[in-house]
Amino acid sequence: MGSIQDIDSRNKIHGGFPLPVDLIRTVAITMVLVYHAITEPYNAALLSSTQYSVLWLSSTIYESFVIMGVPLFVMLSGSLLLQPSKVNEPIRVFLKKRLGRIGLAFLFWSAIYLVWNYYVIHKALTVNSVIQMFLSGGVDYQFWFIYLIMGLYLITPILRIVVAYADRKVLRYLIILWFIGVGLIPLFHLISGFSLDNNLFLVGGYIGYFVLGFYLIGNHVRTKLLKWLLAGSIIWTIIGAYLMAYLFHSLNQYYFFFDTLSANVIIASIVVCMLLSKFPSDWPGKSHPKLSRLMHVISLNTLPIYFFHVIVLETLNMGFLGFKLSLTVISPVIEIPLAAAATLFLTLGLILLMKKVPILRKLIG
Repeated sequence: MGSIQDIDSRNKIHGGFPLPVDLIRTVAITMVLVYHAITEPYNAALLSSTQYSVLWLSSTIYESFVIMGVPLFVMLSGSLLLQPSKVNEPIRVFLKKRLGRIGLAFLFWSAIYLVWNYYVIHKALTVNSVIQMFLSGGVDYQFWFIYLIMGLYLITPILRIVVAYADRKVLRYLIILWFIGVGLIPLFHLISGFSLDNNLFLVGGYIGYFVLGFYLIGNHVRTKLLKWLLAGSIIWTIIGAYLMAYLFHSLNQYYFFFDTLSANVIIASIVVCMLLSKFPSDWPGKSHPKLSRLMHVISLNTLPIYFFHVIVLETLNMGFLGFKLSLTVISPVIEIPLAAAATLFLTLGLILLMKKVPILRKLIG
């Protein structure tokens, strides 16, 4: 899987530039788990005003630091899959290799989640609702990303030609058009109330992140400047969310600043990708061999971790293991990172056990 788990090239990217793939994957999947720990459903009416304020503030701050998880995966995918050396790979070979593997895992985990949602979550299911789920984003909320990855796979053979033969100025022009269309125009509408016809900027979605993954690697920007940009974008996210929620009382617009295609998140994602790319390809290397091995194992299993983690997280939230890790039981300041860490290691441990069964090794991803 390109963004979550593509093992075509662990350390080498275009031009021979070393990339810390294990580190980026580990950071990205950790961000996703923290984000999903934040989004645990709860009944605000059962909380006191103080509890709600602490929960809102904690969630907002944590989310501002981890919303870059999915963009990181997509940029890593662009770095790995858009290498000019792969431009001559036959389309049929490329699609069969990647869609075949992810497709099998998608079907396996979809079946697991249908059973989980029906018997454990007690979600009503009909033939029509199941068909609609498969057509509109999957059987559980994290599956939307799998559709995104498959869409990027479908367009990769075209983008490989563009990237391989286009001047960097052309790529930069494409990225600028994308950033204006998905990041600045919606912000302009939010601030001014005026809207612009969407047909003016046709480059949308996650294609910009995908191309950025190739474009950014090897670009050198001073670390100090990157840190200031990251701090500024995170503060921008927190203040924007606060203004929308408390000053303008618009919960719908509150989520604007946590959209992965909003200008603040795009900037933060680019900066995080560039900061991580400054690490050595084998970081932490021989100085911390246990940490290095752990990161490599996580990196090799990010696809099944992504699929499976929601069941593990919901198990912890609902107390099925005899204890309950929930935002409504423990202070969210502690619960959010604790639930994410517990979910990561429990999920990874169960996946490693499952991989000892030959048939499951082929099905789980």
